[in-house]
Amino acid sequence: MYRITPQLSEKIKHFATFPQTGVSLRQMVMFGQNPTQGTLFKASQFLSEELPIRLAHRVKELENLPYNLSDMPSIIRVKNWYAQSFQDIVEFPSKEMTPVLKDITRTMNKQTDMQTLPENSPNLAMPNGGSQNGRRAVSLSHRYHSAMDGAEWPVEMHSYNEKFTRMIEAVKRRHDPVVTTVAQGILEFKQQKNLHIVDTDVQAFLDRFYMSRIGIRMLIGQHIALNKGPSRKDYVGIICTRTNLADMAQEAIDNAKFICEDYYGLFRGPEVHLHCKKDLEFMYVPSHLSHMLFELLKNSLRAVVEQYGTECDEYPPIKLIVAQGKEDIAIKISDEGGGIPRSGVPLVWTYMYTTAPSQHLDPTFDKSDFKAPMAGFGYGLPISRLYARYFGGDLKLISMEGYGTDVYLHLNRISNSDEPLP
Repeated sequence: MYRITPQLSEKIKHFATFPQTGVSLRQMVMFGQNPTQGTLFKASQFLSEELPIRLAHRVKELENLPYNLSDMPSIIRVKNWYAQSFQDIVEFPSKEMTPVLKDITRTMNKQTDMQTLPENSPNLAMPNGGSQNGRRAVSLSHRYHSAMDGAEWPVEMHSYNEKFTRMIEAVKRRHDPVVTTVAQGILEFKQQKNLHIVDTDVQAFLDRFYMSRIGIRMLIGQHIALNKGPSRKDYVGIICTRTNLADMAQEAIDNAKFICEDYYGLFRGPEVHLHCKKDLEFMYVPSHLSHMLFELLKNSLRAVVEQYGTECDEYPPIKLIVAQGKEDIAIKISDEGGGIPRSGVPLVWTYMYTTAPSQHLDPTFDKSDFKAPMAGFGYGLPISRLYARYFGGDLKLISMEGYGTDVYLHLNRISNSDEPLP
């Protein structure tokens, strides 16, 4: 069992006093195009500063949750994972930072706009040997999206990049079961307190916590993908610069229909009519879009099947309509699944609330995201809304009780919104 030492606790507390630095989707793409070893090294320096700050914020929050939620065994387990990852990054072997790389780091910093950080700057994670007092460092966001080109990089840099990438890959794997484990902690809390729905303070914590997790995994996943070598066509890391909406929507339709038909034992489930220009493309993270569309379609399919029964010969079709504006791409999914009572609409954004029979939480199932086989966890809509908001979009729902529900997924097509850091 991993334990947080008093010395590590003090270091975490120190890092948690510093603000997090948001990065936009466009910055990530600008930085990651044709990356050199120098670019990747520069990104590792950004991550070695930024990730410990983000992890420290989450550890402190997990330690100070209301209603003794911090004492739940599953919450303690997650807190220890975050503390261990924090320690792995800040203690990444300093011997890997050779004198040559230290000189390169100082040179890179001089070539970029400088700004003074507080004298108690948390840059303990920076393996460049600089002192903290009066030390100057580049703006983190500027450092991240300013690429380094046109230089011969020493072999030590390639070795450092590889080892740093392997280290954060291990961090990412450690955190795979975080969503299900936190959910288990909430269940433990509800059972102990004999609650049906957790209150707004806990809901706000879960929104902040899961949004932070999306950001951490985005930064790590992007860095790993860039270090793996040449990306697929039109990809910069895990970002696709020409994400095709019609293709993504059709793939989500096929996946959701397959799950629905399998779950209910249907020969043919409700049809989904797609209305989208075949050539509509924009810059986005396909895995995020796939997750949102799949969850929303799954909800509509379930509503229709349960409204009309499994013996229905012909279900009313679900409509998926995509519209392109100057600022947003909007996706509307409309069903005739009976709708939701007006008093129940706020509850659909509540974690652990579901009208389906609850299902057992298995931390080993689909660990990287949180896709239930069909329903029963109460995480689909709130998590999807966080994915939408992560890059400046949103998710809204309008329901007509007795008829059906429309959900509106807004995606920011300008791609210049910084992460909404909690």
